[in-house]
Amino acid sequence: MKIAMLLDQIVWPQVINPRTAARFAALGELARNETRENGRDNARRLLAGADFAVTSWGCPAFDSQLLDAAPDLKLVVHAAGSVKSIVTDELYDRGVRVVSAAQVLSTGVSETALGLTIAAAKNIFALNAETHSGGWSHAGVTEMYDITIGIVGFGLAGRHYAELLQSFDVEVIASDPMVSAESMAACGVKKVSQEEVFSRSHIVSIHAPELPSTYHMVNAAVLASMRDGAILINTARGSLVDEAALAEALAAGKLKCACLDVTDPEPPAPDSPLRRLPNCILTPHLAGQAGNGLQRLGDHCFAQICHYIDGAPLQGEVTRDMLATMA
Repeated sequence: MKIAMLLDQIVWPQVINPRTAARFAALGELARNETRENGRDNARRLLAGADFAVTSWGCPAFDSQLLDAAPDLKLVVHAAGSVKSIVTDELYDRGVRVVSAAQVLSTGVSETALGLTIAAAKNIFALNAETHSGGWSHAGVTEMYDITIGIVGFGLAGRHYAELLQSFDVEVIASDPMVSAESMAACGVKKVSQEEVFSRSHIVSIHAPELPSTYHMVNAAVLASMRDGAILINTARGSLVDEAALAEALAAGKLKCACLDVTDPEPPAPDSPLRRLPNCILTPHLAGQAGNGLQRLGDHCFAQICHYIDGAPLQGEVTRDMLATMA
């Protein structure tokens, strides 16, 4: 059995720790990318005769040229989130199965969203600055009690975020056209319209995918519909928010604050007004997994190859039909 490890030597140490590398090696022959590039010729060489392939950020798409080198390829495990950059119709046509580590990343997203929710509600960011300047108050503090928290998008991250919120005495509402009210109710969440999420919630956390239909879904009109003093959290994609409109709402005091782990572009432009607003909290797209947490991706990929070998269900499989509604 041969496993083609297409990850370059920049990504490899970020997502594969020595323990997991040894486990991969114990499964069979490893063809490792020993370079710092992801060229197609190199990928074709590594894939020659492979049964499994491990990919991550920067790897090329599996077109017929690459697939012809690996006629026995059975499974591609992607140590990253979206697989759209590597999958092709040809890959699915040949019966190759695909697994993403999106669920691993989504756990980090939802946990970060919860952290930002609590910190923003308690006004920690502003009170930190105030205390450093000599102040000492509880101004603007809202506890996680008797408030409404809205979720836009009820996929992996949105669902887990909702589950985490069940520890608090808050009402949770959500919108997602692809998820039933019954499925949300099983998580203690009431399904409502997207308009109601924004108009009713004290805190709105965005977990929708990046699609043409979701571009600037949070625009001036939506922001105007929100409660005065509401909080907006975006750990999904920067393109979902009209940043010019958001900057105006923040500057006018319409919103208490916005916590943005994602922007459009990334990083924010040097002259972005968001950089100058003290009630705009900016973090460098760290919500999914960062630091040592990235190595969970490698563990997930190893586990899925083992599941395939054992005939067990795959976790995070992405079918062709799923691609249209995924980020």
